[in-house]
Amino acid sequence: MPPFFRLDGVSFAYDHAHPVLAGACFRLAPGEKVALTGPNGAGKTTLFHLMVGLLKPSSGTIEAFGAPRRTEREFKEVRARAGILFQDSDDQLFCPTVAEDVAFGPMNLGQSPADARIIVGQTLEMLGLNGFETRITHTLSGGQKRLVALATVLAMRPDVLLLDEPTNALDEATEARLTEILLGLPQAMVIISHDRAFLDRIATRRVRLDHGRLSEIG
Repeated sequence: MPPFFRLDGVSFAYDHAHPVLAGACFRLAPGEKVALTGPNGAGKTTLFHLMVGLLKPSSGTIEAFGAPRRTEREFKEVRARAGILFQDSDDQLFCPTVAEDVAFGPMNLGQSPADARIIVGQTLEMLGLNGFETRITHTLSGGQKRLVALATVLAMRPDVLLLDEPTNALDEATEARLTEILLGLPQAMVIISHDRAFLDRIATRRVRLDHGRLSEIG
């Protein structure tokens, strides 16, 4: 099976004098859980945005799910199959209630309201959020928002999860719960995190982004 993602020689800069990525190469195979590490400001989140077409590289090639991706139309399929969990849950949750937030992705992918309700129920149950359907999203705790944000991604049933600091601001109990959830998921993952103990439990391999290039960590 081909890799889910293949990036070759990818370069990108917000300011041409200070490149963020300089010929970066990366592979993500089915089933892998890859830790993406590196200093703050190295471009880790930028890499996620390039992988799903929210940004366009200045050079290099991006293949996803067995096909080259260049145009917005081509990346729409990628975004349906690779879900990003943003670092700040408030950037992900924008509907009044939990059910509406979780249903948004499936309905955007063409599911009927009835099928979307079933997916919402199944996804919330999987995450231990039974009964949260009518909760007002902005009143939730930080840990609850994190799990609901993950539910909005999982409800789209993606093949790949791109997780940006998933344990950020979580208490010990919620982090342990999130870790167990992620360990039980079949999706390939790329995980940005500075939490070494968390990555020790989750990651099957590690790469480091620094000075615009990705390198494997032993």
